[in-house]
Amino acid sequence: MSETATNKDYAALARAVKAWGRELGFQSVGIADIDLAVAEGRLAEWLAAGFHGEMDYMARHGLKRARPAELRPGTLRVISARMNYQPQAAEGWSVIGARDKAYIARYATGRDYHKVLRDRLRRLARHIERDIGDFGHRVYTDSAPVMEVEIAAKSGLGWRGKHTLLLSRDAGSYFFLGEIYTDLPLPADAPLADHCGSCRKCLDVCPTGAIVAPYRVDARRCISYLTIELKGAIPLELRALIGNRVYGCDDCQLACPWNRYAQVSGEPDFRVRHGLDDAELAHLFAWTERRFGERMAGSAIHRIGFERWSRNLAVGLGNAPTSAAVIGALRSRADDASPLVREHVAWALRRHNA
Repeated sequence: MSETATNKDYAALARAVKAWGRELGFQSVGIADIDLAVAEGRLAEWLAAGFHGEMDYMARHGLKRARPAELRPGTLRVISARMNYQPQAAEGWSVIGARDKAYIARYATGRDYHKVLRDRLRRLARHIERDIGDFGHRVYTDSAPVMEVEIAAKSGLGWRGKHTLLLSRDAGSYFFLGEIYTDLPLPADAPLADHCGSCRKCLDVCPTGAIVAPYRVDARRCISYLTIELKGAIPLELRALIGNRVYGCDDCQLACPWNRYAQVSGEPDFRVRHGLDDAELAHLFAWTERRFGERMAGSAIHRIGFERWSRNLAVGLGNAPTSAAVIGALRSRADDASPLVREHVAWALRRHNA
């Protein structure tokens, strides 16, 4: 920390950081202390229950997630920032109800948010540097073991909903979170009260029953985990429940009453690309690996690769209404080079008695 920073009015700096954040496109910025002891206990219980599934990195990083000063030595505060992502897109329930179409979680229909948020957070850090000189910091956007929802809740950006996502009274839950870990002793913001009350719509609507209790998700049953994180075969007993959700799932957000206040994002990078908000399953399944690479370049979807993308679409086609187009699409890849894809295509064809 520079001598200039040592003599700085930190309350004034905190106000400036929030103003700079808004100028950079964040809808809200808060500041949290680093005491995550309560969250650490819950994390330990969640890991002990095995709810992380094949996400070995969750266990490998252990409790470092709840100890910011171990992740980045010298950290005293975390600057937490929120950016809305909801695109102008086809209505979610209507696409889910049209079972020959592919439902893609709305956060993934545009450009990869990691790149967008990381760039803006780095620019925010440069604003601070121009004001006070060098200071200790590191930027995170899903790039390290960070308990971003817990930190955002501590910083006053919202509260943790029963589906475990952060909720805001004026923005619902359709937003991304990013953090700057810093050694600046900025004044911390006060957390907000929980406003979920007795509502349990997110629990009741979950297609696979992954929200096993309020504030507790078994990732092994979560469609986002099954379609994104799981590398192998999707469990047979869960395939029919996935429906046409081929990348992530928004059902708990679609059902949440607070999302009536969600704002459509004005961020150009989050606009729908390639018609991914309303595409037909058979059309997407006809893509070659080369076309997948071209269309998904710069997208969060690109990370799962063509094989898992095809696996997910095969499950969606297995759950679609029987038609010549659906059966033709599946048969066209019955001899796919990937054993994983072949197995899911065979399952889907059996579903259509084909």
